[in-house]
Amino acid sequence: MNVISRVAPPPYMHARENIYIDGKWVPASGEGSIEVVNPTTEQCIGSVPVGSAADVEKAVAAARAAFPSWSQSSIEERKGYLNAISAAIAERGEDIAELITAEVGTPINYSRMAMVGTPRVVSRSYAKILDSFDWEEEVRNSLIVKEPIGVVGMITPWNFPLHQIIGKVAPALAAGCTMILKPSKEAPLNAFILADIIDDIGLPDGVFNLVSGHGREIGETLSSHPEVDMVSLTGSTGAGVSVSQAAAPTVKRVTLELGGKSANVILDDADIGKAAKMAVYACFNNSGQECSSLSRLIVPATARDEVVEVIAATMARYSVGDPMDESIRCGPMVSARQQESVAGYIASGIKEGATLVAGGEGMPDGLDSGYYVKPTVFADVSPNMTIFREEIFGPVLSITTYNSEEEAIALANDSEYGLSGGVWSGDEERGLQFARKMRTGQVSINGGVFNISAPFGGYKLSGNGRELGIHGLEEFLEVKAIQR
Repeated sequence: MNVISRVAPPPYMHARENIYIDGKWVPASGEGSIEVVNPTTEQCIGSVPVGSAADVEKAVAAARAAFPSWSQSSIEERKGYLNAISAAIAERGEDIAELITAEVGTPINYSRMAMVGTPRVVSRSYAKILDSFDWEEEVRNSLIVKEPIGVVGMITPWNFPLHQIIGKVAPALAAGCTMILKPSKEAPLNAFILADIIDDIGLPDGVFNLVSGHGREIGETLSSHPEVDMVSLTGSTGAGVSVSQAAAPTVKRVTLELGGKSANVILDDADIGKAAKMAVYACFNNSGQECSSLSRLIVPATARDEVVEVIAATMARYSVGDPMDESIRCGPMVSARQQESVAGYIASGIKEGATLVAGGEGMPDGLDSGYYVKPTVFADVSPNMTIFREEIFGPVLSITTYNSEEEAIALANDSEYGLSGGVWSGDEERGLQFARKMRTGQVSINGGVFNISAPFGGYKLSGNGRELGIHGLEEFLEVKAIQR
């Protein structure tokens, strides 16, 4: 494992004093501010205001007032705004990438691609979807009409902050909904950049509103509010349960994209060396802070030693250090709390008897500050171990062996989660049949690339509903049948 030395952080400070309600930047009514800390330097790089339930009330009222007009806006008008958002993200792309790297610790090259490139393309994709989307159909004597659901509360996470925001904002705009966004406390600054963009392009007042603050107050107020028709959350399973409970009395729609503990299965006819090497990257993208991370590698018992050898060699070259260095693969965890949590799981794997292949406890060699952990790989992980069962949300890969394909699918499905998955086979049809048996919302065969037009979401405790593509748009629509 290579450690890359630190480079100097950019000398900027993002202090936001207002929130965005009804097309205006206005003071928040909560007390104090939330500091945003760069996890590489452990220094404050900015702050955002603390909003309150009173601010949510104002934002909901603005969104409700804007809904009648915006819900009747033309398809061409909506397409224009979606394309304008995409163009503005592209224009400010490098600044946004550097900002998100400073907020989250994402390696800069990955930040450019996934944190900026993906939301830019997603916004534009909804403009294209609107070109051919069928808003009405006839079924015998009924006219089936799709209409915007109304006012939407959006609660988003820190790990892919702008992507997760655009994954909700873009389809909501395309559907004709109005919205209130509550961004994460750890990485909120990019949401304010988006609000700047929305203000600059002249989106009608009240269509988009931004209220920063603490999740317990802002999230609970949005979820329980009788004038909010839908809540869309991306976050932990615990947060999803809380939002669902708060939303239940008003029987609003709730869509949830939650945790994962996804399996990556190498079948016995696969290219073992290639699959093992690629398994490292499938687990460690975004420093492992990815809900769809393929963190459980399930391999034939006969290939165990080869897999371990390939992964150990790959990890010896895996660079850790300052995420602004373009040669870096793994940056810090987003916060001291996350660092402590991941370190606890690494200690758990050692204590429970897994074989340490790479990494382990403590800071990476050569680093004495920043919220780092050692990218870690364990072999001989059994299904009763904590690292097999619980979402770690960090760069920790567990390797488990099987003796038959039936055992492989049982191990893959032995999880309370079902968000993502992977399978490797020399026979694509065999891989497809295996993928069909995996109880999860998305599966890649032989490293199939992520598709922003395909639905993304999970089974079981990984959530309800889907994001991206046409399926993501339909989450923001009601269906009406008119008999005649």
